[in-house]
Amino acid sequence: MTNGRIEKAAFAGGCFWCMVKPFKEWDGIVDVVSGYMGGHVDNPTYEDVKKGDSGHLEVVEITFDPSVFTYEQLLEVYWQQIDPTDAGGQFHDRGHSYSTAIFYYNDEQRVAAERSKEELAKSGKFSKPIVTVIRPSETFYRAEEYHQDYYLKEQAHYEEDRAKSGRDEFIKDYWK
Repeated sequence: MTNGRIEKAAFAGGCFWCMVKPFKEWDGIVDVVSGYMGGHVDNPTYEDVKKGDSGHLEVVEITFDPSVFTYEQLLEVYWQQIDPTDAGGQFHDRGHSYSTAIFYYNDEQRVAAERSKEELAKSGKFSKPIVTVIRPSETFYRAEEYHQDYYLKEQAHYEEDRAKSGRDEFIKDYWK
């Protein structure tokens, strides 16, 4: 249910399969779509992105109602899904396409993202620097249909992959 204007947000946090469910469970979230952003190839395929040939990151694009769930709340959820100190990927997914980034759609989002990153850095939660980049949004390319809501479509495989990734242990250790 939405009460007003609709906005978009995009976050790269490693494998997009693991980034959908944490956002989908909140009121005010209209949709969460897996896809690709930030590269130099038009209409990249999963194979292009995974090989690193396209320069894209795996992202989730979130459509939300900021009067119900704010961008600042999205940022809080985002930070709690990733290791913001790892520039080489996320957990067992390695390489550029799995690196972290916040893609902003307007100046308000940029300011909020920069502020939240600075607050996280000052919090002392991490001993290493926060390396997640904040950059302007680019063309979003929707991933192939089999990637959409993967945690629902292929539940056993999703849970197995997530369990061996180390993501949940990291989240538990840092965010309790």
